[in-house]
Amino acid sequence: MSTLPGGADPRGFAASLSKPLADLPHELALMPLATTASTREVVIRPPGSKSLTNRALLLGALADGETTLTGCLLDADDAKVMIDALRTLGAGIDVHEPESGKNTVRVRGVAGRLKGGCEVNLKNAGTATRFLAGAACLADAPVVIDGNARMRERPIAELLELLRRVGVKTDELGAPGRVPIRVHPSRPRAGALEVGATQSSQYISALLLLAPWTEPAGEGLTLRFAAPPTSHSYIDMTLALLRATGLGEAGRDAGWREARAGGKGLRGFSYRVEADASGAAPFWGAGAVGRIPIRIDALPPDSLQGDAGFRPLPARILKGGTFDLTLMPDTAMVAAAVACFASGPVTLEGLRTLRVKETDRLAALKNELTKVGAGVEIEAYTTPGGQRDERLRVTPPTGGIGCSPNVPQVAFDTYDDHRMAMSLAIIALKRPNVVIRDPQCVAKTYPGFWKDWAGLYR
Repeated sequence: MSTLPGGADPRGFAASLSKPLADLPHELALMPLATTASTREVVIRPPGSKSLTNRALLLGALADGETTLTGCLLDADDAKVMIDALRTLGAGIDVHEPESGKNTVRVRGVAGRLKGGCEVNLKNAGTATRFLAGAACLADAPVVIDGNARMRERPIAELLELLRRVGVKTDELGAPGRVPIRVHPSRPRAGALEVGATQSSQYISALLLLAPWTEPAGEGLTLRFAAPPTSHSYIDMTLALLRATGLGEAGRDAGWREARAGGKGLRGFSYRVEADASGAAPFWGAGAVGRIPIRIDALPPDSLQGDAGFRPLPARILKGGTFDLTLMPDTAMVAAAVACFASGPVTLEGLRTLRVKETDRLAALKNELTKVGAGVEIEAYTTPGGQRDERLRVTPPTGGIGCSPNVPQVAFDTYDDHRMAMSLAIIALKRPNVVIRDPQCVAKTYPGFWKDWAGLYR
């Protein structure tokens, strides 16, 4: 049985969690919080939004002139592979991290003409892979896009088909509809494109991010939808960022019948990246389960991130009921962990995209939450709009999760998935003898997660 680092003393335990990520054990034993409610506000500052960082870096790399970005996600794996790939493709990127922690990134753009004749391996960074699969067509020679073993399992066939329909030629070098792929030089065609239902909103964002460099110049790209697209809060984010960079003609109609981005190119710009709402979600969940006042720093009330809407949900989930997470699917793992402490069954809807994330998150949640006695069912259903989707029903154990000091140890597997590790830590706030395997996997988007988590115990 793993023993608690720092013994049973909360202060010693908090200090042990604050070690460098690489120094944490492969099996990290966590301890429960005190049972009394806390009146002490815990202030958390997550790293910059991964979604906004990768969009801003790509637009800065393609722009004409210098771009200045502040607040970016920099030390996480997903950001590192994006920066390395953009440097390989010809962009100049200088990173400055002053002692204040308010980093600055200066990007010297290529004015829509990337350097090709190369291969970029994006590991398991889905955002970077989808966006660069599109942007690589702006290179002066073919570009091979590849990833790790899991990325080679994640589908991009729908994106490749959309790219072909705007004139981008790609070769599939491995399994059909998967990386590795070779993208050939070609300016995407401007105009209107009919788009059906897709597995990921990132396919739509990848096209919209190309719009300023479509030909004929100035016409841009209009996407017409038969039904509201998947996770369209992320598409709203893309459109808002395009407007923030100076591309005024970027938006969509109220009913999600179409979205449009102009085609006039981009000049260098300045932009501040807000804190990551997906990274904040485990702390909002912890606040509800542990009865701790939580404040997230650097996340504005008018956040561009759909996951910012998760803030009030954990307290409601504890009462049981049905919740639609279609616009915030990356919070589903937190919601499921919180549901284990609810007063009744909890149903989480809008989760079909979880099958093709860093792991099959629906299967992973079922595997892990049943270890603490929760009932977990995965169901397919049809939305009122006629779209096939999936939902997760979590039934807390009869009498609640066992929280006596002598409950058997439970070791949670994390599937090399950062969000599984961060979410399952919530169980340990109440249940003793919980171990998180491979805690280092949070490096993908939030290397300082465990250090911030330690703040709950101080």
